[in-house]
Amino acid sequence: MKICCATHNAGKIRELSGALAEHGITLIAQDAFGVAPPVEDGLTFVENALIKARHAAAASGLPTLADDSGLEVDALGGGPGLHSARFAHADADDRQNRAALLAALAGVPESGRSARFYCVLVYVRHAHDPRPLIADGLWEGRILTAERGTGGFGYDPLFYVPTHDCSAAELDATEKQALSHRGQALRAMSRLLGAHA
Repeated sequence: MKICCATHNAGKIRELSGALAEHGITLIAQDAFGVAPPVEDGLTFVENALIKARHAAAASGLPTLADDSGLEVDALGGGPGLHSARFAHADADDRQNRAALLAALAGVPESGRSARFYCVLVYVRHAHDPRPLIADGLWEGRILTAERGTGGFGYDPLFYVPTHDCSAAELDATEKQALSHRGQALRAMSRLLGAHA
């Protein structure tokens, strides 16, 4: 089964593809269809994931899976949240976003650096699907004062995982998939897709 993946983020595509391959699902990046990113003007992760899913489904003609996820830091009132991918500025890369996060938390003690990754996955059968499948996942941790590890992507080098005493970027791919917000959402989505097959 071929499904369009509504993201331009290669790291997300790798994580999603690996988990869904066992179900006979092949994810095709929206880039293959020339899909330009839509305006993500939703007020929640779910709204933005739906916007992306419906947009890519309309352009590709395929069922579509979309992810919207972000980092919520308590000391920043839940930010960067919906703006995680462009925290530093509109065209920021991962390195710039991490630098902006460290700057925003300068002087905040370890006890005040609690944070979590949140992920919502939305699956639509077609652009006007009235009953999209929605799954989510939450991963608790805290923000380090300096980067650790070279794996993962995004904020992973700054996200401390208390259960494993390391950053998310120091986990191997299998461990990360078992623990992460996206892994949790994927397992829940896999169950939903199986029930609606």
